[in-house]
Amino acid sequence: MWLFGRKGASGFSTSSTAEEVTQGIDATGLTAIVTGASSGIGAETTRVLAMRGAHVVMAVRNVKSGAEVKESILKEIPQAKIDVMELDLGSMASVRKFASEYISSGYPLNILINNAGVMAPPFMLSQDNIELQFATNHLGHFLLTNLLLQNLKNTAQTSHKEGRIVNVSSMGHRFTYREGIRFDKINDKDSYTAILAYGQSKLANILHANELARHFKEEGLEITANSLHPGAINTNLLRHQNLVEGIVNWIGKYFIKDIPQGAATTCYVALHPQVKGITGEYFSDSNIAAPTSQAKDVELAKKLWDFSLNMTKPR
Repeated sequence: MWLFGRKGASGFSTSSTAEEVTQGIDATGLTAIVTGASSGIGAETTRVLAMRGAHVVMAVRNVKSGAEVKESILKEIPQAKIDVMELDLGSMASVRKFASEYISSGYPLNILINNAGVMAPPFMLSQDNIELQFATNHLGHFLLTNLLLQNLKNTAQTSHKEGRIVNVSSMGHRFTYREGIRFDKINDKDSYTAILAYGQSKLANILHANELARHFKEEGLEITANSLHPGAINTNLLRHQNLVEGIVNWIGKYFIKDIPQGAATTCYVALHPQVKGITGEYFSDSNIAAPTSQAKDVELAKKLWDFSLNMTKPR
């Protein structure tokens, strides 16, 4: 339980939960994809969106774990509409397969929540031979978003409801390499630093949302794209950092958010009417917040967009 929780302009604070920030909101008729929905804030986001009436598609690497989360939610909310589909963001082939199957399903898409992530592992490469954190946290979501954009556009147009893309970033974007994104050293094992590479991928999440927002404005689309910091939460993201996890467990009951609080900002940005029309912003504690100057660098966002397009081209 977080000890300090002053309410911001939205009326919510650090201690607000996902249920509290969506109280009274009817999401019936909306369809949402949540990546990394089989644990942590992804699972709680799924539960609360389903509780509010949304049809939620859980995009998960482990389908068995996803099915178990789905069953636990259905026990609490029998009317919940939830599907589980396989998605490994560390594999572009898996991302393409998921997008193809989703489009073939005929499901509309109102909300895309790019939530899944990996934090600070030892140097590893993805299935596509790209540094794992950049590949999973950014490139996988970048490709997924691009492949589903037409569905988002079509749904917004036919439903006359604003589409929303939500990138779950982190305050960790503040702790990245000096140049922000090391375009020429993504796979450089010798200079790899786990925490800085994590920050790089989380900075990329913000820049991605900002560039999406710019594109949508230019096209006059009723789709928003925002990023957020969920808060300091003890989830299995910390599994590669034993010391950090130990400290979190020690002080956590006093300073670290629990999972319902950690999912609050995601659910707020995804559903709350206060966020209607707001795009290209960074949120924390269910309020607009200020990211770093690098995260607001328009030229860096454009460069990352072009770099990511090239990296995700079919080979």
